[in-house]
Amino acid sequence: MSITKDFLASLPTLPGVYRMIDASDTVLYVGKAKDLKKRVSSYFQKNDQSPRIKLMLKSVVRIDTTVTRTEAEALLLENNLIKGLKPRFNILFRDDKSYPYLLLTGHRYPRLAYFRGTPKKTDQTFGPYPNGYAVKESIQLLQKVFQLRSCEDTVFANRSRPCLLHQIKRCTAPCVNAITPEAYARDVAEAALLLKGEATTLTEAITAQMNAAAEALDFETAAFLRDRLRMLATVREKQFVDTTGSDADADVVAVAEASGVIAVNLTMIRGGRHLGDRSFFPQHSEGATPAEALEAFLAQHYLDHPVPARVLVSAALDTAALETMLSEQAGRKVQLQHRVTGERRVWITMAEANARLSAERRSSERAHQSQRLAALAETLDLPALRRIECFDISHTMGEATIASNVVFEGDDLKKSDYRRYNISDITPGDDYAAMRVALTKRFHKSVEDNGVLPDLLLIDGGKGQISSAVEAMAELGLSDVLLLGVAKGEARKPGLETLIFADGRELRLPKDHPGFHLIQQVRDEAHRFAITGHRAKRGKARLQSTLEDIPGIGPKRRKQLLEHFGGLQGVRSAGVDALASVNGISRELAETIYGALH
Repeated sequence: MSITKDFLASLPTLPGVYRMIDASDTVLYVGKAKDLKKRVSSYFQKNDQSPRIKLMLKSVVRIDTTVTRTEAEALLLENNLIKGLKPRFNILFRDDKSYPYLLLTGHRYPRLAYFRGTPKKTDQTFGPYPNGYAVKESIQLLQKVFQLRSCEDTVFANRSRPCLLHQIKRCTAPCVNAITPEAYARDVAEAALLLKGEATTLTEAITAQMNAAAEALDFETAAFLRDRLRMLATVREKQFVDTTGSDADADVVAVAEASGVIAVNLTMIRGGRHLGDRSFFPQHSEGATPAEALEAFLAQHYLDHPVPARVLVSAALDTAALETMLSEQAGRKVQLQHRVTGERRVWITMAEANARLSAERRSSERAHQSQRLAALAETLDLPALRRIECFDISHTMGEATIASNVVFEGDDLKKSDYRRYNISDITPGDDYAAMRVALTKRFHKSVEDNGVLPDLLLIDGGKGQISSAVEAMAELGLSDVLLLGVAKGEARKPGLETLIFADGRELRLPKDHPGFHLIQQVRDEAHRFAITGHRAKRGKARLQSTLEDIPGIGPKRRKQLLEHFGGLQGVRSAGVDALASVNGISRELAETIYGALH
C-alpha cells in the first residue's frame, strides 16, 4: 500500500467522498465523511479493523477524494457512486424493480388496474405497494365493496352481455349500461376516498345515504348500502391501521441479524392502509453491524423510490445528514424517527419481528445450501467447488433459439451473473451447434480478459450436448473446467437423471443425495430462464410478422393499432367497427385486418 503520511496530511478538513482504488484501477470502496482528513486517516491509525476492512486495505494503492459543500451532499454523492460502481467492499442493496401501483384510469367508466411505470395525467395512482400480490389483493377487496370494472378496454368495448364478475357481484357491468354513469362515478369517488385514507369520511357518507334511503322507504337501496358498510368494515379491519394526520403515509424500516445474516424489512403504510412488507438482504455485509446495514439501505433505497413524509427506523442512527438528503430528494420535509411510543412503536416491533424471521429463514437456507454444495464437492472430488454455471437451450421447432446461462455461487443463485444468448446462423433445431455457439459467446471474453470461470460447468443434455461442450471448451483452451452433462432419465421423470462426464463416464446419484438436489435446482433454474427468454423472443417475432404480413399496414399503423388495443391479442379480439375507429384505419382496411387475423 502506497498511501503516505504526506498524502494523509494534505487531505482537507471538509466534508466529501473518498474512493479506495486498487492496482487495476478498480474502486474497492466508496465512503463519505464530515471531515475527509480525519476519516481517511483513521483507516491507518486503528489496529482493531474488521477482517473485511483489513482485506480491503491490503489492496488499496490510491485514494481519490471529492470535496462537497455539506455532509448531506456527500451522502447523496456516495450512494450515487455506490449504485453506479458497485464496489465489492460496500454494503449493497439490489432493488432494480420499480414498485407497483393501483391505478384508477381516467375513462368515462374508470377501471381498477395493476400498474408499473408512468401513468397518464388523467389517471389516479395509489401506492406504491411493496409487491404485486398486495396490489391484486387490494383490487379484489375494492371489487367486493365498490364493484368497479377491472377488464381491459378491448374486452369492455366489445361485450354484449355481462361477464361472470357481474354475476358474482364483483362488477356493476357498465359495459352493457347496467349502471348509470352518475352512479358509477359515485362508486369510483368512494373507492378513491378509501384509497386516500379517508375511510371515516366515507363511512359517514354511506351511513347518511343509507338513512336517507330508509326514510324515503327505498329499502332495497338501504339494504344495499348496509351491506356495503359491512364489507367496508371488513376491509378496514383487515388493511387499516390506527393513524391520524401525517401518520397516514409512513415507511417502517427495521433491521435484524441471525447467525451472521442481516435482513432489512420495509413496511409501507399509505393513506392509513397497511400495504404489506418486503425484506431485503445486503451484499458484502460481512463484518458490518445491523445499524450500518440499516443506514446503507435508507441511503440507497430512496435514491430510486418515493419517500413518505415519515420514516420510522428500528435502530438509533445519526439522522441529520440522512434527513437532509431525503428531504432534498423529496422536495419537502422528511422525518426519520426512532424513539417513538404507542402505535408507532407497535409498527416498529412488528417490522423487527418480520426482519428477524427473514434473517433466520435465509440463514437456514444458506446452511442447507452449504451442506448441498459440500456433498457435491465431496462426490466430484472438487474441494474448492464454489461457482457452478449451467447452460440450457430452448426453442420451438428451431424457432427463436435461446441459450441460458445461470450461476450458483457460494450458497445461493447469483442472478446478477445470469445471461441469455440469442443463437442464429445455425441449422434450426441443431442443439449441439447452439451449445457450441453459447459456450463460445460466454467464455471467449474470459479467455481474453482473465475473467471469472466456473469450478463446475453443467450442461442440460446427454452425450451429444456434452460432446459439443467439450469441443467448444477445448477450442477456447479451457479443458481444465470440469464439465458435467445432466441427461434426463426414463420418461423424463425427475430424480432419474444421469450425470455424464466429459470422458463418457456416467454417474447416478441416489434421489436423496444433497449434491444431486443442488444439481437439479441449478438445472431447473437454467431451464426456467431459457424458457422465459425463448417465449418472449418468439412472441415478439410472431407479433411483428403477423401484422407486417397484412397489406396496407406499415410501421406507423402497426404502432397505432398495438397502442390502441394494448397488444396483438387486443387487436385480434377487436371487431371490424372497433378496428375502423382507429385513426388512419378505413373500413375496408379494418375488414382486411380482421380477415387476416381470424
